[in-house]
This record gives sequence, C-alpha cells and structure tokens, in this order.
Amino acid sequence: MENPVLVEVTRGNRVESRHRGMVAVVDGDGSVVWSKGDIDSAVFPRSACKAMQALPLVESGAADAYGFGDKELAFAGASHSGEAAHVSLAASMLARAGLSEDDLECGAHWSFYQPVAIEQARELAAPTALHNNCSGKHSGFLCACAHSGTRLKGYVGYEHPFQGELRGIMENLTGSVHDADICGTDGCSIPTYAIPLKNLAQGFAKMATGTGLEPVRAKAAKRLLSAAMAEPFYVAGTKRFCTRLMEAVPGKVFAKVGAEGVYCAVLPEKGIAIALKCEDGAERAANAMVAGTLARFFEDGSEEQTALLSLANHAMHNWNGIHVGDVRIAGPLAD
Repeated sequence: MENPVLVEVTRGNRVESRHRGMVAVVDGDGSVVWSKGDIDSAVFPRSACKAMQALPLVESGAADAYGFGDKELAFAGASHSGEAAHVSLAASMLARAGLSEDDLECGAHWSFYQPVAIEQARELAAPTALHNNCSGKHSGFLCACAHSGTRLKGYVGYEHPFQGELRGIMENLTGSVHDADICGTDGCSIPTYAIPLKNLAQGFAKMATGTGLEPVRAKAAKRLLSAAMAEPFYVAGTKRFCTRLMEAVPGKVFAKVGAEGVYCAVLPEKGIAIALKCEDGAERAANAMVAGTLARFFEDGSEEQTALLSLANHAMHNWNGIHVGDVRIAGPLAD
C-alpha cells in the first residue's frame, strides 16, 4: 500500500518537496475513527511514547514519595531542549532520590535546538547527561527504581527488570507484543519496539479514557497527560513544536514528538488519540501532519481549529526575511 502525500513544501509557485505518511486516529475501544495510509505498518515510536514509559514513576508511588508535581511528571515524558530550567529540574529529581547525574546512562549531547546549543557552547566546556534531551525520562526511571529497590546499574538494558516492566506496560496499553524480535536501540540507549501505528494510537487512547485499564494505571495515565498539558514547556521547551501545540489549545491537546517523523497526540475531552509517521522521517512534515490532523476534530472556524491550522500551514522565509515558500498540509489531510 502506498502512503498518500500529506504535506507539500513549495518554493515560488511550484511544489518543491512532497512528504508521504500514515495517520491513525483511534478511540478508547480501539475503533479507528479516521485514518490515512498503512496504519498496520510497524513503526518505532521512539520518544513519542515517553508518557507511557513514565507510568512506573507514578504507579510505584515514587512520584508522591519524592514530592513530584506537574513539572516533574511532564518532564518525565519530555524530549527537552537542555535549557537551564530543564537541567536544574533533572538534577533536582535525582537529588530527591539520593542520586546524581553520575547515575544517568543516557549519554550527553548538546541541545538539538540551535539557540540553546549556541548558549551552551558559550557557557560549557562540554554538556553532561543532564543536558541530554531524555534526562527527564531517565531521571524518572531512576527514581522509580530507587523507590522500589530495583538495582540501578544497567537500567537501560533489555534484560534489566525495569525494562521488563516497561515492556509489560507497553503491551498492556497497545495490545502489541514487545519482544527481542522487534527491538531496536533508541538514541538514549533504551530499547524501542516496532509496533503497528494503529496500536500505538490505541495505547494513547486507553491512557486518555482509561478504557480496559486497571484503576491505578488509569489514574496514573490521566495524571501524566494532565501534567504535560499543564506544563508544556517541560515537555519540550522554548518555541519547540510540542510546547507550541499544547500552548495553542491549552488543556485540550497532549502532543509528543518522536524521532524519524513520528508524532502522538491525545484529545482527552473527545476520548481519541492520534499516532502518525512521516514516511521519510522529516520532522517539519510530521509537525504539519499532527497539527492538521488535530484541527479536523475541532469545530470549523473555531479559535482552536484556526490556531492549529496556522501551525500546520506556515510560510518559509530566507535569511533576509523574504517569503520563499510554504509548508502546507495536502491531499486527504487537507480535504
């Protein structure tokens, strides 16, 4: 099955680039509400599923034991920019569990967001693991392990008991087997699993509605999604797209990007979730796809729809500020 073109990029009056993709919109019962492309195709969720991976932090009681609020819970599911507030929060989370950056096994890198990376280069000899965009997630992992008495060393490895727990959670949410046959290694060194796009959407729909979940998990899921919507800066950062999406429609959208053109989003009030992938892995197209898809589920002409469509369709300017083209949703996404 060939995936449809969902985003076009123009230059002058010509289409310069086209991005194909697949989109699954699913409700809590697992019914497909709307879809385009091959939604049974397996994808690696990458960082888009971090809110799912943060569930042990809440379910174990660690979040309450360490006094974590919305900022920490949002940050546990973040791909952040390594801004000062992010770095200090990661350090604070670890310190409350008696841990430090030395316990992190995510590796170190400069910020992916250019303005922050430039500032870091001015101030730092080298970044630390606290600056890693996944340090919030890893801090959450370590806090959950510390609270439950699970050994810390090697917590990123497939055979570690914590990763086994995460596999069980992911299977419970998505209904898809997570095993070594479909396992790859993510950028922050933890396992990542290729599952059908439709199942990924279903997992987030279950988090949003609690359908089919034990009460403890349903309550934890709602708490994590609510925290992210309340503190969108700590999910990504200044001018980052996840943050901008949630700020555009406050309290009505949860959104989380993953590497290689993956995006997941939730509309809690409507009880539906979205999972999508830009086939060529382009983030600019995935951004347009998720904003355009979300816009379909708000009233025509509403403030929310207008805000989302302005994120989906936007102008491109060169270094002299000249309008040179546009990114726009296309094909069945624009119908």
